[in-house]
Amino acid sequence: MVPRLTLDALNAATTAEFVAALEDLFEHTPWVPEAAAAQRPFATVAALHAALMRPVLALPPEGRKALLNRFPDLAGKAARGGTMGAASVSEHAGLGLDRLSEAEFATFERLNAAYRDRFGFPFMICVRRQTRDAVLAAFERRLRHDEATELAAALAELGFITRLRLVERVDGPGAPATAGRLSTHVLDTLRGRGAAGLRVELFEVGGSARARLAEAVTNAEGRTDAPLLGGAPLRVGRYELVFHLGAYYAAAGVALPRQPFLDEVPIRFGIDEPEGHYHVPLVASPWTYTTYRGS
Repeated sequence: MVPRLTLDALNAATTAEFVAALEDLFEHTPWVPEAAAAQRPFATVAALHAALMRPVLALPPEGRKALLNRFPDLAGKAARGGTMGAASVSEHAGLGLDRLSEAEFATFERLNAAYRDRFGFPFMICVRRQTRDAVLAAFERRLRHDEATELAAALAELGFITRLRLVERVDGPGAPATAGRLSTHVLDTLRGRGAAGLRVELFEVGGSARARLAEAVTNAEGRTDAPLLGGAPLRVGRYELVFHLGAYYAAAGVALPRQPFLDEVPIRFGIDEPEGHYHVPLVASPWTYTTYRGS
């Protein structure tokens, strides 16, 4: 693991030390931090990231393509061969791209080849902000872009990738937002209070599978003690919250039919803002429920 640095230390470092500390953020491209070093001191981590991106965004199209070509194909042969940089290895592993079946690997190889043939650089997406289904959907959608539109999209994703890498590397004031939050709150309208002791499960709903991500029991206020997801970007994709309403009312001694009208209540929803706050409450009784995106 690369040791964390402070913004003050980077501001005081020699140019060589500054470059050595940050060049791997851009897949070992030293000229990027070298250009940023001349703009010191930086008051915030966000200002440092903006300075790192500034020379990249100033490149002509062919220069931008050359920089993007330093990054590996998504779930490509470099991932299988272990020749990627450490940050890319970790990011691929977080989405399970290092554990693809042969059929899944073939799908990514097909999309990678089609994308490179069309644009001349690898498909760029910040996988830490995406589910696997969302990555594949973005692949298909962005293959329909013209070159200028797609080059802009790739550089925007490069910004997300390097922003996350930088925030994990450098401590200091004014860090850019990189984490989202998913929370819930259950209101029991039968008894006019928060539903305490209600079990909640969170699932990611993919095209071929449904994976449980978290489980919690509501506290005295009908909330979970901690967000169901937090501390990292929320991955773009489809999700499901399952509220065990029947078991909650049975444990509370509420008279219910042998077969409760509402037992497990599933709420399916989408996440499209990785750094956003998604609050998905349930307002319920034994016979009805409603939900909405709260704050």
